[in-house]
Amino acid sequence: MFRIYRTVETAPVPRTEETGTFEPGSWVSMIDPPREEIEMVSTRLSIPGDYLRAALDEEERPRTETEDGITLIVIDIPMPYPEQTILYTTMPLGIIVTPDTIVTVCLRENAIVRDFADGRVKHFYTSKKTRFVLQILFRNASYFLQYLRQIERLSDRIGAELNQSLRNRELIQLMNLKKSLVYFSTSLRSNQIVLDKTLTFQPLRMYEDDTDLLEDVIIENKQAIEMANTYSTILTETMDAFASIISNNFNNILKLLTSITIILAIPTMIASFLGMNVPVPLQDNPYGFPIILVLSLIVSSLLAVAINRKGWL
Repeated sequence: MFRIYRTVETAPVPRTEETGTFEPGSWVSMIDPPREEIEMVSTRLSIPGDYLRAALDEEERPRTETEDGITLIVIDIPMPYPEQTILYTTMPLGIIVTPDTIVTVCLRENAIVRDFADGRVKHFYTSKKTRFVLQILFRNASYFLQYLRQIERLSDRIGAELNQSLRNRELIQLMNLKKSLVYFSTSLRSNQIVLDKTLTFQPLRMYEDDTDLLEDVIIENKQAIEMANTYSTILTETMDAFASIISNNFNNILKLLTSITIILAIPTMIASFLGMNVPVPLQDNPYGFPIILVLSLIVSSLLAVAINRKGWL
């Protein structure tokens, strides 16, 4: 599926609206396009088909490439999956800049493209291609930071639940957050290489303001890298600590159950000895049962006091 957008600058307030024609200064947004649409867009805009298909491979790594005046930039974007085992992952987003238009390609709907399509980005114009690309890169770094803060809050909440827990569910949730951080760290480092190449070689025509914006993007991306590394280290140490806590809690419960079993075994043992079909003391005594009961309680109480002094109860 693809949609074509164009910013109407002649309106009292510039706005981006959907159109149905390929014209200079437009933006083509493609989400999981079928082969027919790829071929049609490739023919209409004279874009190599490999450029359009690059971001449709989930294993595609961030890179930049220029050929015949057409620039391809592939970056990884964060994707939340709250209904899946892994809460967050990353996915390639392809940005293709031609002399007249700009094309974005992704396998799934994502918040970054929706923000531009819905007009939630200020000072956005489809005709200003270089600035549009830099705004996408800046928005992408901002979403990484936003999701990293969500991961931090989730890990704190799960950690609070894990303090008194003996289950593995919370540890598994922390492990899934750890996986998300690994995906983020890998993608952010790859994106940083693309940003550095863009700043150094400038495959897109840039003005002074554009260079300043790119430097801001690089700063945001580096901040996200540092946050991801920091949270990953903290999460690893937290998982190790809580694994030890769960093990200690489990050992304490086993110690308590063992102590109770030993205390209850004393009356059982006494009753077993005195209940044999052989002559035993107090067998003719009318107060034999109360005496045995009191004796059992005394011995069990003394044993309970001794165990409690050892700190097992």
